[in-house]
Amino acid sequence: MDPHRRRLVLTGAASAAAVAAFIASPALASTRRALAPMTDGPFYPSRAWREHWSDWDADLTAVQHDGRTRVARGEHLGLEAVVADTQGRLIDGAEVEIWQCDVMAVYRHPRESAAPGRFDAGFQGFGATRSDRLGALRFRTIRPVPYPGRTPHIHVKLRHASFGEVTSQLFIAGDPGNARDFLWRQVAPQDRPALEMALQPAPADSGLRWLVRQTLAVPA
Repeated sequence: MDPHRRRLVLTGAASAAAVAAFIASPALASTRRALAPMTDGPFYPSRAWREHWSDWDADLTAVQHDGRTRVARGEHLGLEAVVADTQGRLIDGAEVEIWQCDVMAVYRHPRESAAPGRFDAGFQGFGATRSDRLGALRFRTIRPVPYPGRTPHIHVKLRHASFGEVTSQLFIAGDPGNARDFLWRQVAPQDRPALEMALQPAPADSGLRWLVRQTLAVPA
């Protein structure tokens, strides 16, 4: 079987987290609509710039530097996601990237000041991982915060041979800032559920404040 093809999981081998995300997600369970395409925005860190740094893993809340571990400020959030197409097929090996500003409303990007005290040195700002054979993946990040002109959001980019590249944004469901956000207002109402994150309190022993289980739906 071509390793780049989408795979439909028919057995009970999926993890509990993957099953919960796949079934519970409004994006797939009800609308089955793909993530609405959105711009990279001005703060997507280029690959060439990222090559000068080494810590771009799926845990954005801990930065390794000079033998020290710095921990991100803000409310830590666990993002558990499943990559699936609009026909319900789970996709393995999808490259997934997220990026967002820190609690000081600053992105990790060459356009932003790197002067001490001007940004949260404990927050990566960008992270990447791949979906497993069940389409599942996990990030650890912070609850997104607003900055001038924008409602809280997390940028997301997905790549895979089966669908190419999809770039979008995830918004906090019900946040009052959404209605004022110029990009959110451009999204068709029927496409909005796929972009909404329903934040739930995380288990007390997880070290997190919030938990999100999300389906990242892509074109079939």
